Amino acid sequence: MTTTGGILEGKRILITGVLMESSIAFHAAKLAQEQGAEIILTAFPRPTLTERIAKKLPKPTTVLELDVTNDEHLAGLADKVRADLGGLDGVVHSIGFAPQDALGGNFLDTPFESVSTAMHVSAYSLKSLTMACKPLMQDGGSVVGLTFDAQFAWPQYDWMGPAKAALEATNRYMARYLGPDNIRCNLVSAGPIGSMAAKSIPGFSDLASVWDTRSPLNWELSDPEPAGKAIVALLSDWFPKTTGEIVHVDGGLHAIGA
Repeated sequence: MTTTGGILEGKRILITGVLMESSIAFHAAKLAQEQGAEIILTAFPRPTLTERIAKKLPKPTTVLELDVTNDEHLAGLADKVRADLGGLDGVVHSIGFAPQDALGGNFLDTPFESVSTAMHVSAYSLKSLTMACKPLMQDGGSVVGLTFDAQFAWPQYDWMGPAKAALEATNRYMARYLGPDNIRCNLVSAGPIGSMAAKSIPGFSDLASVWDTRSPLNWELSDPEPAGKAIVALLSDWFPKTTGEIVHVDGGLHAIGA
C-alpha cells in the first residue's frame, strides 16, 4: 500500500536490475513506491521476466528493454521515459556482469575480452546510464548504484572485484562532474544477498560464510530490504549534500579486522 507523504513523495525514479523478488533492486522499487515515488523499470536481456516480477510490486509500472552497452538503446531512453513519467528525479544502477571465465579462481588466466565486458557492463555503464538520463533531471537528482566492497580481494570474485573498484572510482568522478548540475552520485555497498546475480558466482557460499563469523550485526543472506532502504534514503531529499559517498549496508563487516 502506498504511504501518503513518504520520503519519495512526488519523485520519479528509474530502476534497473529487477530480476527476482530476491533482487535488492526489487526491494528498492517496492519501497520507493511505498514511499510515494512513481517508478519505471528497465531490463535486459529478458524484459518479460522483469514484467512478471513487477506484478508483485504495490503498483503497476512500465518495463523498458535497456542494454546499457547498446548506444541505440541509451540514445532512445530519455524519450521513452519522458513519455511515461515526464522527467526523472533519481536513477538506480543495479547492473553487474562478468563472463564465467572472469570468475571462480580464473583471475590469472582471464582474457582481456572478458575483463573488458565486465568493466563495460559493471562500471562504465554507471556513466553511460546516468548521461542517458541526465536530460530528464533538469532540476537535479540522485543517482544510486550498488557495489560489493572493492577494498578487498574476495575468493572466487576475481575480475568483478576490479570492476567494482572501477565502479567506485567512476562514482567519485561522477560526483565531481555532476555536482554543478545538482546531481548527487552515491553507492550502497551491500553485504552478500542470495540473489540471482550472487548465485552466478562460483563459490558464493564460501564468500558469504565470512559474514557468519565477522559481521558485528546479524546478517541475513535472505533479506535484501536493508540495502533497499539505504537506496531509497539516498534517493530522497534527506541526503541533500551527500555525494561521492559509499554507504555500507553489510552488518558492519567492512569495519572489522580479524
